[in-house]
Amino acid sequence: MIKDKIKSWEESSYWCEKFHSQGKKVVFTNGCFDILHSGHIQYLEQAKALGDILVLGLNSDDSVRRIKGAPHPIVSEKDRAFVVAGLQSVDIVVIFEQDTPYELIRLLKPDILVKGGDWKPEDIVGADIVQAYGGKVLSLPYLKGVSTTKLFLKIAAAFSGTKDKGN
Repeated sequence: MIKDKIKSWEESSYWCEKFHSQGKKVVFTNGCFDILHSGHIQYLEQAKALGDILVLGLNSDDSVRRIKGAPHPIVSEKDRAFVVAGLQSVDIVVIFEQDTPYELIRLLKPDILVKGGDWKPEDIVGADIVQAYGGKVLSLPYLKGVSTTKLFLKIAAAFSGTKDKGN
């Protein structure tokens, strides 16, 4: 079931240790994933293809508000977790309250840490942890022209009766 993919920190740590003991490669990524779009799906499929298990660290509602400000998030953490857990590419979803997943990355010890192409590998939070034990840190290609901000603008324009500014 979808909800079974949503794990606590402790459960996620247990499963990552188990996968490592089985010789499986654990890939970790994180983000808000407030309004899911095709760029997210492509990115998560690429991330999953790098290993055997994809763990997605999801910013909590409070974390998103601190990072992005009001009115974010649009979708609650419970609903965002359920939606991303429903994706075939995602194996585990774990919510974190901090502004960054640094401590979660330290706990889970992924083999591969990935973010989207708007991040330089050296700027990815947790890169130092993963590289210290020989793991890989990658920045995946960014799908140009697709963003949550553009989607928000398009929705706002549709509801305000103004010309579409999301293109």
